[in-house]
Amino acid sequence: MKHIFFLLFLLAIYSAQAQIRPLNLIPQPVEVKLGNGSFNLTKAATVVFNKTESRYIADALVQRLKTATGFMLKSSLGAKGSILLKLNTVPDQQLGNEGYTLVSTPKGITITANQNSGLFYGIQTLIQLLPKEIESKVVVNMKWPIPAVSVKDYPRFAWRGLMLDVSRHFFVKQDVMKFIDEMASLKFNVFHWHLTDDEGWRIQINSLPKLTEIGAWRVQRYGHFGDRDHPKAGEPATDGGFYTQADIREVVNYAAERNITIVPEIDVPGHSMAAIASYPELSCKKDTTTRVSPGSNFVDWYGNNTFRANIENALNPSDENVYAFLDKVFTEVAALFPGQYIHVGGDECYKGYWAEDEGCKALMQKLGIRHVEDLQGYFMNRVEGILKSKGKKLIGWDEILDGGISPEATVMSWRGIKGGIEAAKLGHDVVMTPTTFAYLDYVQGERTIDPPIYASLRLKKCYSYEPIPDGVDPKYILGGQGNLWTEQIPTLRYAQYMLFPRAWALSEVYWSPKENKKWDDFILRVENKFDRSDLAGVNYSKAIYDPIIKTSLQDGKLLLTMETEAPGMEIYYTIDDAMPDNFTSMYTQPVVLPEGPITLRVITYRTGKPLGHLITLKREELDKRAGKK
Repeated sequence: MKHIFFLLFLLAIYSAQAQIRPLNLIPQPVEVKLGNGSFNLTKAATVVFNKTESRYIADALVQRLKTATGFMLKSSLGAKGSILLKLNTVPDQQLGNEGYTLVSTPKGITITANQNSGLFYGIQTLIQLLPKEIESKVVVNMKWPIPAVSVKDYPRFAWRGLMLDVSRHFFVKQDVMKFIDEMASLKFNVFHWHLTDDEGWRIQINSLPKLTEIGAWRVQRYGHFGDRDHPKAGEPATDGGFYTQADIREVVNYAAERNITIVPEIDVPGHSMAAIASYPELSCKKDTTTRVSPGSNFVDWYGNNTFRANIENALNPSDENVYAFLDKVFTEVAALFPGQYIHVGGDECYKGYWAEDEGCKALMQKLGIRHVEDLQGYFMNRVEGILKSKGKKLIGWDEILDGGISPEATVMSWRGIKGGIEAAKLGHDVVMTPTTFAYLDYVQGERTIDPPIYASLRLKKCYSYEPIPDGVDPKYILGGQGNLWTEQIPTLRYAQYMLFPRAWALSEVYWSPKENKKWDDFILRVENKFDRSDLAGVNYSKAIYDPIIKTSLQDGKLLLTMETEAPGMEIYYTIDDAMPDNFTSMYTQPVVLPEGPITLRVITYRTGKPLGHLITLKREELDKRAGKK
């Protein structure tokens, strides 16, 4: 009998341990300690807050839990409850404004912070501690255990951003709010809203009505961005949209409740075709036939960031009417967005029309400027003065360094990290968002599978990013962000496909301690997040399951190597025109490919089930990847 009881005791322990789920938290907290047992959330639970200013946080938690659990929980002011949201009377200096502690025991849960922002982030962690079914959009009848755990957490960087371009494709207000919800769940705190560009002006400016009457609309076009026909004379502009000022206020408030500051971008002096189509007198040529671009190709690129614009899309820096126009724009923008920053673009400005313009020539002579490139410095300093008069700070892409800008300006480094290094050494605050790690519109998997775009960026490379370059004083690096340009992204669902899982990686890059980042652990948490995203109805890419296929030349032979980002994958392939499955050749080591017009077909499996895409590469592509001509 003693042996039987002992075996039953061991079985009970094993069963209890088996029920403890791994803590699949993204981003990874600073410190996590597992306890014993779990707290079971029931309909009898109470949500209590100790200070009245936290009421809205408690109410938001109640609503968040209600959808999947069906529990009609109550929130109240007090000092004791099943879930206690507690603001510190004496601030914990280590936690700062956004940090929190979360202690879960079988008796209840306490989230403590200095500010409501910390409580909000503690709640995001609490949601991730619940079973994945908490993401369900319908009530699920089940138990809701929360593992006993002690968490101490605070962000590494103050600026943790995502940018959404709504000019190339317009996203309705409700989609923008869904985007913000996903940001908040990942502890991002800056939403960079790219509101104007050549393809559309998206913000209502009451004093300049043509910006939305004309600039928000373009002719309908389909097909790859850059391959579309130019607008034809008399063709109606029916594709587009804009946000009213009431819409903007609603989104700003919605974001603020989720601890997100919105940084609006009005892209000048280049990328201004929508503004020029509305008010042609703002340009050098004053061409009244200028139309909002539908994504047609009007730029010849020569490499090394040199190019020619065949249609004028830059404002005239020598015309005082331009600055009067911008003063009107920024007066209304500043009133709508309470954050300290307004982004003014400053990137990819073609100055060829400036070089030919008599007014610009006269201004250069007056200023003693020899190079037309330096006119951008003059323009940006004028714009910075306008923003200062509205109580705002200028932030722009790293081209704002060209021609000089005041040290008070903040630089967003996108052309690699060089601009950020230069800016930091000049004493500028910097947000690191280089194309090589943070451009989420880039192809994330096999480039013959996903729609083509400028370059590739794998999840693992995103995750490997270190925002503080060697030799740079960290005090100048505010943080970083991921950028989602939407030339090829027409819907929110596809935007999610491009964002995730790479935005999950960047959330950890910008939030978690550098020493806590471990790729092998992160990729397992990503796969758990896939399951939760399925229940939440959030789209994502499964490119981690597709093999990375490379070829090289070795002794005149074509050598094939393959690997996957996800663990435990088996790669099967054929070169005999048969369809591959888990009974064909399995890749175990580099393969010397035979001569001739072969076609490589590859697919991945795990535990007997196919997971990746079927990839088909012809001989020409295999040679190309090896650099063979």
